[in-house]
Amino acid sequence: MERDCLPCFISDHEGFHGTIKNSPKDFVVIEIDDHGQPVNSSHIQKELTKKPSQANQTTIKGIVKSKQSTSDDAYPLNQDCFDLSIILGPAVNKELEQFTNRMKMGASPSEHDELENMEMSLGTFLDKHQRAVVHRAVRHNFPFLQTVTNQSEIRVREDPDFKELSKLASEEEAEEFIRFIDSKVPGTVFTFLPDDSKEHRTSVHHFVSRRFGKLVETKSFSDQQKTSITVRLRDRSKQPKKRTITDCQAEEEVTLYTAFTLCKENLETLEAISYMAAVLGVLPSDFTYAGIKDKRAITYQAMVVKKISPKQLMEKVSEFERRGMQLSHIRPVSESLKLGRLLGNHFDLVIRDLKCHEKCRVTNLNKLVKEAVENVKNKGFVNYYGPQRFGSGLCVQADQIGLALLKEEMETSVKLFFTPEDGDDLQNKAKRHFLLTGNAKETLALMPAYKARERLMLRALHRYGSEQEGCTRGWLSLPHSMRLFYLHSYCSRVWNEAAAYRLQKLDFKPVQGDLVWGGCEKGLEDVTEELKAPQVHVVTYEEEKDNVFSLNEVILPMPGNTVKYPENLLGQWYLNRLAQDGLGMCRFRVTPLKLNVPGCYRPLLAKPQSISYSLQTAEELETTSQKLKSGAPILTLAFDLNASCYATVCLREIMKCDVS
Repeated sequence: MERDCLPCFISDHEGFHGTIKNSPKDFVVIEIDDHGQPVNSSHIQKELTKKPSQANQTTIKGIVKSKQSTSDDAYPLNQDCFDLSIILGPAVNKELEQFTNRMKMGASPSEHDELENMEMSLGTFLDKHQRAVVHRAVRHNFPFLQTVTNQSEIRVREDPDFKELSKLASEEEAEEFIRFIDSKVPGTVFTFLPDDSKEHRTSVHHFVSRRFGKLVETKSFSDQQKTSITVRLRDRSKQPKKRTITDCQAEEEVTLYTAFTLCKENLETLEAISYMAAVLGVLPSDFTYAGIKDKRAITYQAMVVKKISPKQLMEKVSEFERRGMQLSHIRPVSESLKLGRLLGNHFDLVIRDLKCHEKCRVTNLNKLVKEAVENVKNKGFVNYYGPQRFGSGLCVQADQIGLALLKEEMETSVKLFFTPEDGDDLQNKAKRHFLLTGNAKETLALMPAYKARERLMLRALHRYGSEQEGCTRGWLSLPHSMRLFYLHSYCSRVWNEAAAYRLQKLDFKPVQGDLVWGGCEKGLEDVTEELKAPQVHVVTYEEEKDNVFSLNEVILPMPGNTVKYPENLLGQWYLNRLAQDGLGMCRFRVTPLKLNVPGCYRPLLAKPQSISYSLQTAEELETTSQKLKSGAPILTLAFDLNASCYATVCLREIMKCDVS
């Protein structure tokens, strides 16, 4: 299969031709944040002040946000607050009390294993300070619980330390000890009840030393022929630095984070970041974002910049506008933005110059468009990665660089990185000069200032040379997310080819050996790539025969070091495909570059939500000064897609032709 050939369709309608991205304003992309709000919405601040009961089960423009508590947005919580009904909200607090009551009641032998693994989610808390408040309050009220953060979600389960200690001391004494440990007040002392058994005291000493040795020191002392154990919290100067809420606040005074919404036109996300970094005098790695957006479009996305105050950013707004970037919703925040921290994207598209395909049986455009939109609305589309995933290069694309990096062919990867495209602009002239001469210093002088990635690489190559070690240093000079982008690009290419192979060689329904989502409480409507191996189920022969699953439940693995491959023809195809690229024994780790690709799972099909359309003429759509071809049919289309789904791929299914 050719690099950009995506041969399979799901629907059988005839489709139509048209022109997309005739201008940036014909392709508008608006990121939908993890509160379910468009990032350019004036209602963002209103959403952030919702109470937990209002925030649960939020549905915005058809993208469903799974149940989560957003109580971190409801109140400016104080670190001394321990009232869980305020911190978590009454409903979640009640669930927590029921959870702890069941745990305290104990379990019958048949329920023992279930109780051992019992967990409860308290919800998602996006602010790190308020996550600390939740952890501290839950531990204060329920010392026998362990709180664990997974990304921004906090879950609770039985604390194995408490369970072990409660076998050595009374439950009440164990609770007091855990509260003492959590207080982290240097120099304070906790004394266990007198204990005449030396063997038992030794067990207590060993437990405390093993579990909390870095925090405390223990000692036995005798008083009136009774021996007790005292535990003293070490002074901070004598123990490893451990982050507390106070530490976070102190750090916040030093490290500034400023959030904003970036509107860019005809610019790549990384190119926009490079330009802003140069203007602000920070590194491109100081910018974080939830996702990369199209170049040939007007896009709105959330960003956070480190070490820059809102005032400093405001002072540069006019300079950014001259480069085609507008900044809004500028505000201080407490942390950077994680990649993938969004629900999806809203698209407003204009498709011009509509016409029927050759040999099309239906010539009525209204009928063609209606049938196409309804089919995709109901059946979805093959969830291919779009061309943006592979970069804008025609001669060399990002997946080729990613393959070279996975094979640790550093010199080859750098040559691919500097392979020029057609054209005589400054960056291509500089790249040609580097490949011709290998002189990084001279190339650096030719490379435009806004090409931050290339300039960072060239500086490292000038300093360390262009051999294997120097090229490795060159890649390490780039932000981690940029290095990882190339590996993910290669894995995405393999996924696209796997999806095409799966639909060509196997049935358009789940078959034996296919992988499906194994979680019984969750559908795939709001899932993109966050499926982990323990929740993956292999379709059996009986399930295939009984049609237990549908095609939109099938998931395909992105190659990585933790994924499970299908147990049918497709699984063997993956192994052959990787071997073909010289990756037969690949661990999907590039240790010299500190890169690790665990892999993940992606639904084979995706569906647009809240889709609407209108067929018009140019006169109806444009103002008089903007008229294009008189009477040319124009389709305006709006829909939402979940994160990591591509509008161009959705359009391809609707129009039944390749678009870009």
